[in-house]
Amino acid sequence: MLDTFIYLSLIIVIALGISFIMRALKQPLIIAYILTGIVISPFFLSAIGESETILNFSHFGVAFLLFIVGLHLNPRVIKEVGFTSLIIGSIQIIFTAAASFALSFYLLNFALLPSLYICFALTFSSTIIITKILSDKRDLDSLYGKITVGILILQDLVVIALLILLSYFSQGTGGAIPTNNIIYAGASILGLFLASIFVLPSITKFIAKNQELLFLFAIGWCFLLASLFFQLGFSMEIGALLAGMSLAISPYHTEISAKVKPLRDFFLIIFFILLGLQIDLSNLSNILQIAIILSIFVILFKLFIVLISMGIAGHKRRTSFFSAISLGQISEFSFIIVALGVTLGHILPEISSIIVLTGLITIASSTYLMDYLPQIYNILSKPLKFFERKNAKEDKIPKKEFDLLLLGYNRIGFSILKSFKKLRKKYLVVDFNPETVKYLKSEGIPCIYGDAEDTEFLRDLNISSAELIISTIPELEGGLLLLDKVRKRSKKTTVILTSHNIDDTFEFYKQGADYVIMPHFLGGEYTAKLIETLNTDRENYKQEREKQIQTLRKRKQIGHEHPSVEKNHS
Repeated sequence: MLDTFIYLSLIIVIALGISFIMRALKQPLIIAYILTGIVISPFFLSAIGESETILNFSHFGVAFLLFIVGLHLNPRVIKEVGFTSLIIGSIQIIFTAAASFALSFYLLNFALLPSLYICFALTFSSTIIITKILSDKRDLDSLYGKITVGILILQDLVVIALLILLSYFSQGTGGAIPTNNIIYAGASILGLFLASIFVLPSITKFIAKNQELLFLFAIGWCFLLASLFFQLGFSMEIGALLAGMSLAISPYHTEISAKVKPLRDFFLIIFFILLGLQIDLSNLSNILQIAIILSIFVILFKLFIVLISMGIAGHKRRTSFFSAISLGQISEFSFIIVALGVTLGHILPEISSIIVLTGLITIASSTYLMDYLPQIYNILSKPLKFFERKNAKEDKIPKKEFDLLLLGYNRIGFSILKSFKKLRKKYLVVDFNPETVKYLKSEGIPCIYGDAEDTEFLRDLNISSAELIISTIPELEGGLLLLDKVRKRSKKTTVILTSHNIDDTFEFYKQGADYVIMPHFLGGEYTAKLIETLNTDRENYKQEREKQIQTLRKRKQIGHEHPSVEKNHS
């Protein structure tokens, strides 16, 4: 036991050091964990292989991951996918699976069963990594962000069905589970469904009064069902998934997920490190060659099939390209699928090694590609026109003139638009959230869908006629691009930008911005002026309070929320 603890301590310290390097390189930490396994494998492989405790830790990580996935699979998920994402996602899944199977079976000469596992592993993309990147880039509400997330949700649903199908086979033998066990499992699922509607909501409501009790209940419920389904011959991970799904309609599912997440992260670290440990370094050159071939296929084929399907659906090439690049990696579920295949005896560890290396290459590549999406698109814009229909359904850019232009109707833009209305001049609002554009149109506000970082969009937009342009998007590159386009067309236009960084603000002023909004500083300045005007008498604040309450109610209807953290929000 002491040896296991020492080994685990050393592994975590090494993982920490490699994680610092990956963080500096702006790479997801999942890469650091797998690399840790590869780095330490010559020294720890035999010791880790004999440690049942550490191996069990990795199973806990997968179980907790599926438990949290299940917590978010309530009925509204189907609605969130959207018709466009459903069609495009289905096309992507079917064609990628078919093409990857053909590549594995006919060109790389793998046997039938390994080819099936490879095609499953290559088909899906990483929900955890991509949603994190989209959130950091503030692109979750953009059109391409919504389509991408919708496709990822559909992929997760298919993966879950696939894992349930794989768990039908008994562990290590490849034989089918006895019919009685399947009947018991079916009865258990039916019972869970009824309990999730009639029993669990009342239990969680009572338990949620005590946060420690809620945490203990979540862990206990997850372990209970994982153990039950394991005893019935299914994998414990499927039991954990069903445990999460049974709590999905609870109003406390988000809180439960937040409390379990640190445990999940710790055990998943061990799982990914073990994946790296299991790579056969003696045969590295051979499996690396195959992994490179598969990685090129994943990046290019997913790009091609998504571009075609989104182009047929009527989307512009920029939206199609951004979505396609975002999906250009394999999923964390791919690792789970091949690990399960090795456990079941369906495939050799060599296949798992190939998929792990493919994951490292594709995740690292897509992360860098997503960091430079606008720049890459500007280079490839002309050849990408091939994938765009002439009657693309996204909004046409108006040719008429306007005096005032607002780029980004968000928490800041809400107040700016009220000032625009008071000026009684022609104005236009541009936003990249299709739901926001839909709302503005319903209110009779002149608006179009567009992205301020799209050079073609800015070129076609008639910005030379504007007297005042305000951008609420706090991006250095986007702000500098806007300044460059405006100043080349008009020296008289007043340009106001937004920044969350003092150095970025100085750079904006250096390049010719007339004013830079810094929201977090302006809030303090406004409060200071309010204090100077109203003094300390509570009666003086009543009118201001009522005005704020009315404004907040309006914002609440629109869907505005104050950011929970300070960075990267406007």
